[in-house]
Amino acid sequence: MYPDLSYLFHDLFGTQPDNWTSIFKMFGFLLVLSILTAAYFLYLELKRKAEEGHLQPRKVKVMIGEPASLIDLISNGLYGFVMGFKGGLLVQNFEVFQADPIGKLFSWEGNWISGIVLGIAFTAIHWWSKEKDKLPEPKAELQNEFPHHRVGDLAVVAAVSGVLGAKLFASFESVAAMRAFFADPIGVFFSGSGLAIYGGLIVGFLTLCWYIRKLNIPFWHFFDALGPAFIFSMAVGRIGCQLSGDGDWGIAAADMPEWWMFPDWMWSYEYPQNVNNDGVLMEMCDADKYRELMGQRMMAEDRCMEACGVKYCHELDPKVYPTPLYETVMFTGIGSFLWWLRKKITVPGIIFFITLFFSGIERYLIESIRVNDKIDFLGGQWTQAEIISIMLVLIGTIGAAVLWNRRLKEKPN
Repeated sequence: MYPDLSYLFHDLFGTQPDNWTSIFKMFGFLLVLSILTAAYFLYLELKRKAEEGHLQPRKVKVMIGEPASLIDLISNGLYGFVMGFKGGLLVQNFEVFQADPIGKLFSWEGNWISGIVLGIAFTAIHWWSKEKDKLPEPKAELQNEFPHHRVGDLAVVAAVSGVLGAKLFASFESVAAMRAFFADPIGVFFSGSGLAIYGGLIVGFLTLCWYIRKLNIPFWHFFDALGPAFIFSMAVGRIGCQLSGDGDWGIAAADMPEWWMFPDWMWSYEYPQNVNNDGVLMEMCDADKYRELMGQRMMAEDRCMEACGVKYCHELDPKVYPTPLYETVMFTGIGSFLWWLRKKITVPGIIFFITLFFSGIERYLIESIRVNDKIDFLGGQWTQAEIISIMLVLIGTIGAAVLWNRRLKEKPN
């Protein structure tokens, strides 16, 4: 497993794990790639819809030759200060930052001198860039802005709201999760694991509804374009879960059947050096020394470093189903099908509801072999994801049927 990039580079180039590249966590790295993937496919589809006349531009007023505003100068100065304040800490005391990057990033520790210097520099650069293009009399121009021109903003809104929703839902999936959240809300919220997909989907959806209404983007056309983009981004994001070993694995795997034709690790996997440090000690460790350290108030990473020479030293026993890998395969197949189907169905909204339907089917199937807490609901034991996935299947089926029947009634006899 690759909890951070230093472990990946160790396998690729033989460099020492837990070096300076360890501040780049594998899960976060793939999360960024998944967001970029969604933005790319969303841009392609919104642009296609605009070229076919389904999406119209809106007129936006752009000021040409304006001097730098006070708000712009202040915001650039604050951005530069934060970069210098935290960047100075990173350079000045890297080992402390490396040990707890999230904690230090959200602490009040930093380098005031580098923060002030960069703050002034960013302010001056922005002022100069505006001054050199300033006109004696600034003028306003009306420009056409299509929805695909705002994909960057849309991606940021969806990413931030989606991650917040995923973290909130994960923090309230079980009593144990709630206790952990209230004991250390910042640590849990900014950890490299623990995301509930449907929490991100629901909160991200509601936030995007508000934002596209603000931009006057047609609802159904936008979410039709978002469907395949979301599915492809999920395929990439699940690669991060698989590579980091963030706990989204399955239950203990059954004996591999004779008909299985793929590599053994695709049936069952031990997730060595997983980012959660779950499971049993790996053979390379000094087990006696690790047990001695158990009585001390040390983080698992510190105990691993003392007894094994690396921060992540556990693997699962017994082996489990690598469910993130299965989900990557399923999401890739669903996304490819939706991408093929998008030009064949012309009723706005149908692709969106088909996306909901297949998303629900996919998650309900994977829940049967995935580790999750169950809750009592309607006289049975269900996971949070199973309940939501059933609702998505129903909404997808009913929504697609309603829109299709509405289109049939609108057609002349």
